[in-house]
Amino acid sequence: MRKAVLLINLGTPNSPNRGDVAKYLREFLMDRRVIDIPALPRNLLVKGIIAPFRSGKSSKAYKELWTDRGSPLLYHLQDLHQKVDEALKDMDVYYAMRYQNPSLSDVLKEIEKKAYQKLIILPLYPQYASSTTGSTIERVMEIVKKWEVVPSINFVAHFYTHPSYINAVVESAKKYNTKEYDKVVFSYHGVPIRHINKSCKVPGCKESDCISIHNQSRLYCYRSACYETTRRIAEKIGLTEADYQVVFQSRLGRDPWLQPYAEETIVNMAKSGLKKLLVFSPAFVSDCLETTIEIAEEYQEVFEHNGGEKIQLVESLNANDFWVNALVDIIKDHA
Repeated sequence: MRKAVLLINLGTPNSPNRGDVAKYLREFLMDRRVIDIPALPRNLLVKGIIAPFRSGKSSKAYKELWTDRGSPLLYHLQDLHQKVDEALKDMDVYYAMRYQNPSLSDVLKEIEKKAYQKLIILPLYPQYASSTTGSTIERVMEIVKKWEVVPSINFVAHFYTHPSYINAVVESAKKYNTKEYDKVVFSYHGVPIRHINKSCKVPGCKESDCISIHNQSRLYCYRSACYETTRRIAEKIGLTEADYQVVFQSRLGRDPWLQPYAEETIVNMAKSGLKKLLVFSPAFVSDCLETTIEIAEEYQEVFEHNGGEKIQLVESLNANDFWVNALVDIIKDHA
């Protein structure tokens, strides 16, 4: 059986220039699963307000992030693809971005020509969220449903409970001694509360239950998945509940998002006398704007301003060998 694997990450502007950043923001934020309001007000909000005004600030951040190889999110994916492709001798491995380039439509067109018998679609988001994994799977289905021959397709909707993924995070962090830090922080990308209410399938679910209880009914509840990811990592590295704090970053707009908010929490930690923080970002498998700039630079500045000293970011998995081995295990489990 001829098999192919498609690794997919979120996306990145083609360049850090303001025009390309605005183009990326328009495509990303016009996704109905990202900003889940009716099309007309979403169009006015994104194209009339967010993209024109936010693109300037975002462009400056991307210029700081950009390297000689381009966007870290892209070159980490390229490196990861190469290593996974070398490790999987019996499968062909491809990579694409949900937004911008390399585009899903172009890569899937190439895959269609090869007439594979089975496809494994692997969005690189450990925890399921409608705005990330859900959007990616929906877009793949929109494209593939037009094919004359639709092969067997296996979607990997999440992998935060996979032991190899947890092990990769733990192994990658071993160079840091948690005992040298006043607190360990697990920072996840935030989502609006209404997204959680739509995706959590537990009738009458309460926030406290989602935080403390994880079971089959909550596999697709992003909040519950984040806390479960944290517990599994914390257990492996020997942390008690008193040693760590879960926070949510990158809030957009005024609607209530998952709390506690990262920046507010970091400010309060500094004011309470904490000097050194070790920060994990388990929702991001690749370092990007949210980790390298938002956590390591912007939060560092806020922490120092309020009396703290050092925020040490635990690097994302990127293309390290632990992560490559984990991905191979995950893929084989779905093959």
